[in-house]
Amino acid sequence: MMMKSMISILSAILLLSSCCKKGHDGDENKILLLKVDYQTHAFEGGTELSFPGPKTPLTIQAEYKAPSDFGNISLYYKERNEKIFDGSIIWMGKGQINFPYNFQSASQFDRVMTADYASPAKGFENVFNPNQDSFDYNPVWASVQSLMVVRDYLQNNPESKVQLFLYTPSVGIGDPADWDWILILKK
Repeated sequence: MMMKSMISILSAILLLSSCCKKGHDGDENKILLLKVDYQTHAFEGGTELSFPGPKTPLTIQAEYKAPSDFGNISLYYKERNEKIFDGSIIWMGKGQINFPYNFQSASQFDRVMTADYASPAKGFENVFNPNQDSFDYNPVWASVQSLMVVRDYLQNNPESKVQLFLYTPSVGIGDPADWDWILILKK
């Protein structure tokens, strides 16, 4: 009888602790950044950023320094006042992504094994497009829509737009082979 009571008490403690942990996960803002090659639309990698605290919407604020020789593009999670992307831009050279520091390679991301196609319910929002160029985002999205992490983000935040921009580290006589789409999803 004593053993059954102990097991019941331990079970209740485990159940309560798992509920508390799950509630804690809800107090975190997660952002997924994915990198897709501009020319081939091949998925190259990604990273997830976490910001503790109450859930907030995601408004992206861009700060751009045009490259006369050296330029820069920085994106901020406005509601949290946190940098989520920083990359240099070099005139007749090649800049680099300075933040986030590391993207996991594409091979480290699992894909769903189904043939269905998941589209973002609210479409796309280009968060940095200084020349107001027109782009077809569907080939870019097609390369990442089957990633399990993308499906998880879409399921957890179905009403959000996929935010993206074209990162061009080389301009002037820039090489489009250096360019990448950066897609941003919020959980």
